[in-house]
Amino acid sequence: MFRSFTPSHRGGSGPPLVCLHGFGDTWRTWELVLPALQRRHDVLALTLPGHVGGPPLGPEVDVEAASNAIELAMDAAGFQTAHLVGNSLGGYLALALAARGRARTVVALAPAGGWAAGDSRRLLTLQLQEGLAKQLKAAAVNADATAATTEGRRRATELVSVNFEHIPADLVAHLIAGFGGVDADALLAGAARSEWPLEAQLIGCPVRIVWGTADRLLEWPSAAARFRDLLPRADWVELDGVGHCPQLDVPLETAQLILGFTGA
Repeated sequence: MFRSFTPSHRGGSGPPLVCLHGFGDTWRTWELVLPALQRRHDVLALTLPGHVGGPPLGPEVDVEAASNAIELAMDAAGFQTAHLVGNSLGGYLALALAARGRARTVVALAPAGGWAAGDSRRLLTLQLQEGLAKQLKAAAVNADATAATTEGRRRATELVSVNFEHIPADLVAHLIAGFGGVDADALLAGAARSEWPLEAQLIGCPVRIVWGTADRLLEWPSAAARFRDLLPRADWVELDGVGHCPQLDVPLETAQLILGFTGA
């Protein structure tokens, strides 16, 4: 089946809010929380560079280049600052943008880059994602057939979500196809080279970090160790029995955690 991938989605009214997805995803990972967010916010959900539907990667694949691309999209939308919401890679980028002064608040769902110095699980996580990208690239041609069965949806989402039954088959198929088409080699090579810099002392806005205790990609609490030190004033929320993508796993609770923090 032909599947359309677009660079962004914008909807709703109110204070600006930008949603940033994780590695291998697209803006549609926010689809289950968008209705609630758009009732109170002017929401811009972006597909990141190197991801299907998003802008192409430039010669540099690093935090600065990704942050520049997001800032350009915010500028085009007329957002000097915005409430920023991000998951995984997107959570880390939301924090990096906050250090640039572009955030009113940040809600980071299992943000990447929080490993302690020397933690071997960082490279293991990148290797896991490399293998996953190869598997889903091969599986992308059968995305609709896989998502059409309960067992297929369970297997397709098991690394990112504990609760999968409510996720529509079309969204699961989209996520499979999107992950299968990501520019994984370049992105993962950039992630392996990066020291995941974060000028946390420049973050002046309120920050909420949300982590599922059943996260299989960025395990709680080890994958959050550095953020505990860098962001001592952050508001921390643990979601018992929730996986890596709370926006898919528990969308109602996730929307409430976001809206309860933006104050809109």
